[in-house]
Amino acid sequence: MVGIRDFGSLLGPKNGSSNDNEYLKNTIVMARNGVRNTSPSRQKVIKTKPRGFDEETVATFSKIIHPDVQMEDSIWGLLPEDLLNEVLARVPPFLLFRLRSVCKRWNSVLYDSSFLKFHSQVPSHGPCLLTFWKNAQTHQCSVFSLPLKTWYKIPFRFLPDWAFWLVGSSGGLVCFSGFDGLSFKTLVCNPLTQAWRVLPSMHYNQQRQLVMVVNRTDRSFKVIAASDIYGDKTLPTEVYDSKLDRWSLHQIMPAVNLCSSKMAFCDSRLYLETLSPLGLMMYKVDTGQWEHIPAKFPRSLLDGYLVAGAQKRLFLVGRIGLYSTLQSMRIWELDHAKTVWVEISRMPPKYFRALLRLSAERFECFGQDNLICFTSWNQGKGLLYDVDRKVWSWIAGCALQLCNSQVCFYEPRFDTSVN
Repeated sequence: MVGIRDFGSLLGPKNGSSNDNEYLKNTIVMARNGVRNTSPSRQKVIKTKPRGFDEETVATFSKIIHPDVQMEDSIWGLLPEDLLNEVLARVPPFLLFRLRSVCKRWNSVLYDSSFLKFHSQVPSHGPCLLTFWKNAQTHQCSVFSLPLKTWYKIPFRFLPDWAFWLVGSSGGLVCFSGFDGLSFKTLVCNPLTQAWRVLPSMHYNQQRQLVMVVNRTDRSFKVIAASDIYGDKTLPTEVYDSKLDRWSLHQIMPAVNLCSSKMAFCDSRLYLETLSPLGLMMYKVDTGQWEHIPAKFPRSLLDGYLVAGAQKRLFLVGRIGLYSTLQSMRIWELDHAKTVWVEISRMPPKYFRALLRLSAERFECFGQDNLICFTSWNQGKGLLYDVDRKVWSWIAGCALQLCNSQVCFYEPRFDTSVN
């Protein structure tokens, strides 16, 4: 069973699990010797049959056992500052908080410019799932680390009551929106550093479809407000630029009939699905102009989600079939040259039946770096599809956290600023 760690309690001393302590120790020892832990874990396959699931293959990874190495206190005291920061920058972000209780020097490392420099240069920790919901008027948030296979609770006490909708996440930042009774507001925060701020008000005080994108090159972010969620087609597109700290007005989206509120941002372009005219609407951020792409949807498509992948790839995910016994989940990729959808994969029937019991059951779909995640709204199940490896796998221990929650991919980073 996968446990849940209290992120807030990691700020102080805590008796961690032997697995986490061993991981930290091995990371530091290998980093001192100038060697990265790049050896693949050995994989063994176990047959299981969870309740309500068809018999499936669940992959587990065995740990490589290293001998316990004792290091004298004098050695740590002699470590140069830049070497220490380089070592700590390679520790998984969620485990860094446990190290802060070692000494005052390590407690302040997260705010050190040298550490943030090294942290920005190391590869990402790996994909995480961020879940958000409101329980008894209190905001609840948990993050599931796919590499560590562990849940971490993150305190979101700073969120105002009006922050109800999870817009999404990009580059370590998370965006929320809501209505405070007078105006529609937007908030951006970094869950790791607990830094947050409310963005200036938009020119038009109406609830909009939003998407946030982070540019790590110049350490800035943008929030794009597309059409009104209630169908007002007269509102101009608004774009917030963190470097300018203001919203700018752009072209009004051409009169279209949107068939989904889901958007995908891919290669500096924002895509939306439309029924009339049939196809996609594409917004170019650099020019501020909208363009129609006549890519017809597959026949008998019941519900479609646009998912942005890596290297300019755009996917369409949806159910096909009018009757429950004939339904299937499929994935298409847009051929930009021919403007047609090309089928690349189908969800195996055993996964489809376990994920969606009813033909009209609601599901969510989102992606990051050619990973596509499916979540069942009622059953709280999570399923991952790796587009590159063509592998389907269940997300272990996620039933409690995903049920009736808003979910998105999240990349934990200390070096992304909300300013």
